[in-house]
Amino acid sequence: MSYLEKIDPKRIPTHVSVIMDGNGRWAKRQGKPRSAGHEAGAEAMRIVTEAAAQIGIKYLTLYTFSVENWNRPEEEVTALMTLLLNSIEEEIFMKNNVSMRVIGDIERLPQAVQTRLQQCIERTSVNTGMCVTLALSYSSKWEIVEAVKHIAIEAKEGKLRIEDIDDRCVDKHLATQYMPDPDLLIRTGGEIRLSNYLMWQHAYSELYFCDTYWPDFGAEALHQAIYEYQQRERRYGKTSEQL
Repeated sequence: MSYLEKIDPKRIPTHVSVIMDGNGRWAKRQGKPRSAGHEAGAEAMRIVTEAAAQIGIKYLTLYTFSVENWNRPEEEVTALMTLLLNSIEEEIFMKNNVSMRVIGDIERLPQAVQTRLQQCIERTSVNTGMCVTLALSYSSKWEIVEAVKHIAIEAKEGKLRIEDIDDRCVDKHLATQYMPDPDLLIRTGGEIRLSNYLMWQHAYSELYFCDTYWPDFGAEALHQAIYEYQQRERRYGKTSEQL
């Protein structure tokens, strides 16, 4: 029996976030350059996006390129930017009724990439199904600092009272304010850490780590992660008896 058959369709997580890790190590294992791993990773992203849309996930957020990734060798960063530019397939989004959003320090991206992203965001904005968010040039610390700055400005201008600053206020000033916090975080590649990714939003997410490198993570692997998520009890600080 496949994991898709085991999944309870009434308990699909609303928001799934993914750290797509292992492209470089996958390529090394294959005896290929790192760029080949990133290309295979882009194909895996397409497959997982379609699979997520088909089973009814409402929000899918993909850690595509971190602020720290700017420190990689220049040729790899250039190759990643070129791949990003060429792999944004609007037709995949349109075919699956998926809209696209982007979070991160986008101004650091090459202008051609910014333009291409904006085109895809505008064209897919009419879609009413799943929302895919690409975390690009993203850092959770950067996001929180930006939120604090905006809150401070509003307080200074008298638009916000200090006593009104709470977790909901912070939520409204984050880049992710348009969607709920992730129910499930999936990280591929065998590492067990958050890597500066949605640290505020993952406060009560279920965490799923697997050894599979991202290029090998397909629809069945996604279904397995969701099945295992459904076996857990989410208590949010309460006891089992209170649920």
